Amino acid sequence: MAKTPLLQNKHLLVAAASIGVGLAVLGIKYAAYLMTGSVALLSDALESIVNVLTAITALIAIRVGAHPPDRRHPFGHHKAEYFSAVLEGALIIVAALFIFHEAYGALLKPRALTEPAAGLFVNGVATALNAGWAWLLMNRGRIWKSPALEGDGRHLLTDVITSVGVLAGLILATLTGWSILDPLIAGAVAINILRMGYDLAIQSMSHLMDEAASPNIEARIREAIRANAGGALQAHDIRTRTAGPATFIEFHLVVPGAMTVIAAHEICDRLEAAIEADIKGAEVVIHVEPEHKAKHKGAVEV
Repeated sequence: MAKTPLLQNKHLLVAAASIGVGLAVLGIKYAAYLMTGSVALLSDALESIVNVLTAITALIAIRVGAHPPDRRHPFGHHKAEYFSAVLEGALIIVAALFIFHEAYGALLKPRALTEPAAGLFVNGVATALNAGWAWLLMNRGRIWKSPALEGDGRHLLTDVITSVGVLAGLILATLTGWSILDPLIAGAVAINILRMGYDLAIQSMSHLMDEAASPNIEARIREAIRANAGGALQAHDIRTRTAGPATFIEFHLVVPGAMTVIAAHEICDRLEAAIEADIKGAEVVIHVEPEHKAKHKGAVEV
């Protein structure tokens, strides 16, 4: 099921705005680095370059994923957004490794910070902006079932965590005079970023491999069958897979052998309407079978 033009425009608008927000945050964080000379702030600013790249990637993926089904892609282009999320996970990992590199250099040659208070304030402004935008992206991504937007939001969340860790390191370094705390905190935050990037990449690749819908979705499918398959005998071999905002559902519906094609078709229409009304983006395919094809294992009795 293709996105409606209105929903598609909302996706594109939010994705495009992410590029502008990323550029603004990059500029603010780099200014904070110039004011303090902190390697942690430099690493934080450089990670924002990845934010801009992932925002551009998400925009491209949403545009491609919104294309309707065609002859060569009869199931649509929904999975394009997962490629974006996988790339974002990989870029997060690259950013973490770069932070490790910069932190190691500063660990070998600790440097005193200049104007730490002003740097903390400027970086705090960028952090607050990123936090608000990350929440909006994850919220809209979940509601609109957009892996690209949600993945972009998750990436921004890692940037917020990075910034909080950097601010903590600068505060400690300023209060104690221990400049070595700056690269140590930056390295600790990089470890967390590395973990989150890995989780995002693995989750996205799982969806690319046709991961089944959540247990909650599958339970709702079974309940819809029980409530709307009157006249049939059972449903079995229920299979699901997710692709962006679409959930593909298929199962075998067993009906009495003497039932007419028209009667069986009416049951299928009723089931499809009920499931698609309950599960947004559902695409349902039902295979009708006579009663001697009934199964007991995993079947939904009507």
